[in-house]
Amino acid sequence: MTWLVTGGAGYIGAHVVRALREAGIAPIVIDDLFSGVESFVPEDVPFIKASILDTDAVEAALREHDVTGVIHCAGYKYAGESVKFPLLNYSINVEGTRSLLEAMERAGVTRLVFSSSAGVYGNSGVDVVTETTPTTPESPYGESKLIGEWLIRDQIVATTMAGAPLAATSLRYFNVVGSGHADVWDASPHNLFPKVLFAIQAGKAPQVNGTDYPTPDGTCVRDYVHVSDLAAAHVVAAQRLAAGDTLEPVYNLGSGAGTSVREIVDAMVAATGTDKTPVEGPRRAGDPAKIVADGTLATRDLDWRMRYTVQEMVDSAWASHPKA
Repeated sequence: MTWLVTGGAGYIGAHVVRALREAGIAPIVIDDLFSGVESFVPEDVPFIKASILDTDAVEAALREHDVTGVIHCAGYKYAGESVKFPLLNYSINVEGTRSLLEAMERAGVTRLVFSSSAGVYGNSGVDVVTETTPTTPESPYGESKLIGEWLIRDQIVATTMAGAPLAATSLRYFNVVGSGHADVWDASPHNLFPKVLFAIQAGKAPQVNGTDYPTPDGTCVRDYVHVSDLAAAHVVAAQRLAAGDTLEPVYNLGSGAGTSVREIVDAMVAATGTDKTPVEGPRRAGDPAKIVADGTLATRDLDWRMRYTVQEMVDSAWASHPKA
C-alpha cells in the first residue's frame, strides 16, 4: 500500500510521512518547496518536486507509484498573511485542491485524507467547537479550507454518480506544535512557537497579550496539539479508508480543554532557560477568551489522543529548533 503526501516536505507533512513509514505504509512525497524543506524528506522516500497546481505531474505521480490514496497536507497555511495575499492563498488552497481532485479522478485514486483547519469555525462565539458548530471563517485562509471541504464533498457526490465513489475525510485542528524528530522543526516565521523561540534566542522577553480574560489565569486559552499526535490521526484515517471503512466527513483534532497562553510561555521559559521575565501587554483586538475543539468523534474513530504534556510539547519544539 502506497500513499502520496502532498506538502510532504513541510513541518506537518514530514511528520505524516514518517508516521506512515512507522505504520508499514510506503509514502510518496510531492512538494514544490514553496515553504517545505527537502531535507525533511527521508532519503529513501520517493520525492517529486512539483506543484499540486500541475495536474499532469500529480496524475503522473499517482500512476507511476500505483498510489492507494492521498493525504493532502499541501497548502498556504498562514491565516494572517492570507489577508494580505488572498489571491496567492486561494490559488494554492482552492485551485490546488481542485487540481489534486482532478488528477485523482484521472488516475482512478479514490481515497483522500484532507488536512483542513479549525480556522473554518472563525470566532464562533462558543468556547468549545464541535463538528456541528457553524462554520464562519474570518480569514481567506479559513475560507479556502472550507471551500476545499466543499470541493471534496461535491466530488464525492459526482464520483458516486459515476460509479467510482471517492472516500474522504477532513481533519480540522488549531495550533500544531512540538516535534517528533530532531531533524524536523516548524520553519514557519508566522507560527507562535518559532516566533517566541526566535525572540528568546535574540535575548527578547516573551510577551503575553491580555491578562484579564475570564479564564483561570487571566490569559487566553487555546488548543495546542503535538504534531506527532496529529500525524498519527492522519495515518489511522488513511488506514481506515483503505480498509473500506466509512468515516465522518469531518473530524476535530482537539483537546476539549485547551492551554492558556501563560502556561505556554512558562513552559517556554523553562525549556530555554531564559532569564527574561515575560512581559504583560494589552489584549489584542478580536481575541476570544477561549476557543478549543472537541475531539470526541476522532477519539472514537481515529484513536485520537493528546499524548504529550504542555512541557513535553515545548521541550520537543526547543530540542529541534535551529540554534544557529
